Amino acid sequence: MNSNEIKTLDKENIVSTYARYDMVADHGKGSYCFDMDGKKYVDFTAGIGVNCLGFCDDGWIRAVSAQLSKLQHVSNLFYTEPQVTAAKLLTERTGMRKVFFGNSGAEANEAAIKTARKYGTVKKKETANKIITLKNSFHGRTMAAITATGQDNYHKFFTPFLSGFEYCEVNNADELRDMADDTTCAIMMEMIQGEGGVVSLDAEFVKAAAALCTEKDILFIVDEVQTGIGRTGKLFAYEYFGVKPDIVTFAKGIGGGLPIGGALFGEKTCDVLEPGNHGTTYGGNPVACAGAVEVLKRIDEDFLAQVRKKGEYLKAKLLEIPQVKDVSGIGLMLGVAVEGKDAGKVVKDALSGGLMILTAKDKVRMLPPLTITYEELDEGLAIFKNALA
Repeated sequence: MNSNEIKTLDKENIVSTYARYDMVADHGKGSYCFDMDGKKYVDFTAGIGVNCLGFCDDGWIRAVSAQLSKLQHVSNLFYTEPQVTAAKLLTERTGMRKVFFGNSGAEANEAAIKTARKYGTVKKKETANKIITLKNSFHGRTMAAITATGQDNYHKFFTPFLSGFEYCEVNNADELRDMADDTTCAIMMEMIQGEGGVVSLDAEFVKAAAALCTEKDILFIVDEVQTGIGRTGKLFAYEYFGVKPDIVTFAKGIGGGLPIGGALFGEKTCDVLEPGNHGTTYGGNPVACAGAVEVLKRIDEDFLAQVRKKGEYLKAKLLEIPQVKDVSGIGLMLGVAVEGKDAGKVVKDALSGGLMILTAKDKVRMLPPLTITYEELDEGLAIFKNALA
């Protein structure tokens, strides 16, 4: 099929929940993607933070192919080596106790929400089921996750929503303390609000939230679906803030391109969920977990240090561009505020020039593969400059 045939079939056969960009991706390698006509694009999206090792990484292909030839699926009624290996790597690296594997970020947050509600009910009282999240947050598109999301535009059309969620102003520790009463079971937040515009939280606010949770026996949940697995130059972004969450959710980059997500549980929460409380048919799939094992083994401290350096380089180069007003974010998760041009228009113009980038509210968002080279960063920056001109 050619590009036009694919676009036509998409329109006729696929529910239009996405406003797709005008490019039919065909194949990729590393930080480059090629369309059906052979045009090359520098990728500053990593599949919205998923392809952390870039397209078709050789080591990742070997790992998932080897597992695919052995066992593609068996369900969670049986043990598999890739699942326990991935879990052990995560717990050893973080000091958390146990892992639940699902298939996506929304599912990871659903698991965290259910755990928090059971914890509140069992450890405190039946009415201790309120979860406080932040305004401008994003936690997923399932019913509980979308209710947890603190943005009104995501709350249209789908009423009634779940009860028991309240939204605190970002970085307002006094308001958070006032909201945290004896019916509260958890406080849930992103360290950097990705879909909210790549907005980093203040360290003092995060520390105050964690301390409040300890004081009142409230669970501290950190959503690291976009920020986790090396994206910010640490394995998880909460490490920058000097806190220890009770639950950490993750997805996107951990599978290197395969659908996998999950939740890490600390000492207080690791045994809350019991058989029958929660589950998933596909979660912890051996092929996806084989990809996760490869990713986690590759993302060592030297690798993370390089991500931090590349992030600093990219931010500095962006700030040299006259039309760039500000750059937010950490590592290779950056939000670029541009002057004189709509962010959506910038993304389309950049795509025409051969650069794949994203939006986050009124900013341009950049999430390159963590393996991107400095030469590839420069190549993408040159196209971005032309798109702004």
